[in-house]
Order: sequence, then C-alpha cells, then structure tokens
Amino acid sequence: MGKQVLVIGGGIIGLCSAYYLQKQGCQVSIIDQSHLNAGASYVNAGYLSPSHIIPLAAPGVMKKGLKWMFNPASPLYIKPRLELDFLKWVWAFHKSCNYNHVKKAIPAIKNIALWSQDLYDAIKQEEQFNFHYEKKGLLMLCQTEKLLNDEIKTLHIAKQEGLEATSMTPEELKKLEPQVNINAIGATYYKCDSHTTPHEFMAEMKTYLKAKGVEFILNEKVEDIEVTNNTIQSVKTKNQLYKAEEFVLATGSWSSILTKKIGLQLLVQPGKGYRINKTQPTGIQIPAILAEAKVAVTPMNGFTRFAGTMEIDAINHNISKVRVEAIANAVSKYYPEIKITQPEKEQATCGLRPISPDGLPFIGKSAKCSNLTIATGHAMMGWSMGTGTGKLVSEIVLNKKPSFNIQLYHPDRKF
Repeated sequence: MGKQVLVIGGGIIGLCSAYYLQKQGCQVSIIDQSHLNAGASYVNAGYLSPSHIIPLAAPGVMKKGLKWMFNPASPLYIKPRLELDFLKWVWAFHKSCNYNHVKKAIPAIKNIALWSQDLYDAIKQEEQFNFHYEKKGLLMLCQTEKLLNDEIKTLHIAKQEGLEATSMTPEELKKLEPQVNINAIGATYYKCDSHTTPHEFMAEMKTYLKAKGVEFILNEKVEDIEVTNNTIQSVKTKNQLYKAEEFVLATGSWSSILTKKIGLQLLVQPGKGYRINKTQPTGIQIPAILAEAKVAVTPMNGFTRFAGTMEIDAINHNISKVRVEAIANAVSKYYPEIKITQPEKEQATCGLRPISPDGLPFIGKSAKCSNLTIATGHAMMGWSMGTGTGKLVSEIVLNKKPSFNIQLYHPDRKF
C-alpha cells in the first residue's frame, strides 16, 4: 500500500497530482474550499502550448506594466497597493525581467510543456477519456509591423528549440482559415500546439478519481497547518482536522497564505483573467492569440472562447466591465464579422492564475517542511503544464528521481 496523501486544492494541478499518486498505490484525498466547478481550471483558454517558451518576466514587461498601470483596459494591469507581499513580489519580478533569466527559463518551460502534451495523450488513450482535444496548432495574429517582427524573433527562438513553427502571410492565413475574415498583416503559426475544452477534462478526471477511491472533501477551507519538527501533523478547517503522511499544496493563488503557516514566504500573486463564451458559430477553426491585445481565441466543443488580460491585484472575483469590453473590442478588431453581444459580455467570468515573480512554477519540497510538496505559480501555463506537474509531484512524494531536472522550479529559490 502506498502513502496516505492529502492534496490541498482541486484544480488542474491538484487533480493531476491525485491521478498519478493513486496510480502508484497511494491513498489520496483532495480537499478544496469550493465545489470544484469554477475558477482558472474551468475558464482558461484550454491551450497545451509548448510555444509559450518566453516567461512572463521578460525584458520590457516591467516597463509596459508601469506604462499600463493607469489604464484599466490594458492587457497587463498591475494594480498598485501598499502591501508588503505585493511589494516584494514586484521587486522580485523586476529583477527577473532580463535576458539571462529568459535564456535559463526557456528549456525549463519547454520541457514540462512538451512532456505534459505527451501525458495528456497517454491519459486520454489509457483511460479512454472522451474530452475534446485537437492538434491544430496556434496562430499569433499581428496587426502591426513591430509586433510581427517581435513574434518572428520569438519564432526563430522556438525553432532553435526544435518546435515546429512557421510565419504566415495574409494569403496563407486565408487558406488556413477560409471560413472567417481575419484582419491581420501576418502571423506566426505554431504547429506544435494543441487545445482542449477544459471543463470536459476536469469532469472526466473527477469521475475517474472518484471511481478509483479518491476521497473528495469539498467546501472545506484549510485555515491552519499544525507543524512539529519540520513535519506537518495535520491541517485544520473550520470543522475538522485532517491527517496524512504526505501533503500536496496545489491551491493556486491562495498558496502563499498557507505557506506562511510553515514559515515559508512564497511569492505568488493572483493574476485575474477573463473569459467570454460565444455559442453561435464563428467560423474559427484554429486557436489564435491576438498579439497586440493579448487575447486568446479557442474553438472549443460547441462554442468559441475569448479569454484574456492579466490583472494583478488582491484576491477577488470582481468583474471589470472595462476589461470585458476590451476583450470584446479586440475580437471585432481582428475578426470584423464577429460581434460579442451584450448578454455574452454580461455572462463573462474570471479565474485567478498564480503568478510567480520569474514566470516559472514552484514544484518541490521546501526545507521548511519535510512532508509538503508544493505545486503552484504556473501563471498562464497551468493547463499546459498540468499533467507534467502532477507526474512530478508523484515522483517527489514517493522519493523517486524526477523525470528531468527540476532545480529551477524549487520553492526555496532566491529572487
């Protein structure tokens, strides 16, 4: 019999961790403060994107963030606040925005994203899941020469890393997407990417885990952690104590609140993203990112999803009509024949993505606690890295050699 493991957090990272742990014979329980039907794991763009090799912390991003700070409709909005954790995060983010960091981060992002794609394939085949999953690639649509040139530079880096990608003219775009009118001067096309409909995968994974005996403890918020001699003895909710041999922390944007209980200051900030679903046919067949607007477009099973913005603020689920309007306007700017209706805007929702200061996830055990494995901080790549992170978590918990070097993901790394 394997170890008794309590996974705190039931998003994509938590479910995938539970999946691989139960595969190794562990007795697994998942505890979550919600009913597991909302949040970033349900409202994301559904991309499996090894093409996203450049971390959020890159040269020029901090400058853009400062420039956009007073524009609530901007693609990246860092809301200033006098809070120590936030200020420490901003300083660490600023220090990470350099070329040396990007050079180190590229293989660390690419390796886990490519591996995760293979693991999604394996899960779908092995468990005979039916979730929507297509391998049609990803377009980066550009309306300005500057952005197109920048994207072509990124394309060359991706090709050097062995990723299949090419540039496209407007004529080539029309052949690739014949059913929709696209307003762009050109694009880059990453054939290596694929996409899913997130809620379908989440539903099938939950059903599978329940059938395999994984216990789900829902609507229970972990409020405290009891630690003795560097070891967690139990976690406490309002109603009960829960014990286990090993614990996995996969609570996304809430992670830093709980790591303080073990004396670890984990620099994670919530990055709010919005999504609008359109059920009427759009003609869009290939996922795309509207480069200037930073809006993701995904043809999902039965609808098209438009998702975007990165709003770094305190934890909340407030919907900004300004930001929803910015996404809707961007859609019509790139796809002139597609209009987002007022009811569709009113049904927009959001999710909180956990953002680390350097754009790399935290995966591993801190020196502060011997039986806690941390898995958070994936930013926009949580869906792309979900299965790979879950597999790594199982290897760490069971003291197996990780499938590849995970030093750059260490939760104790310095900024």
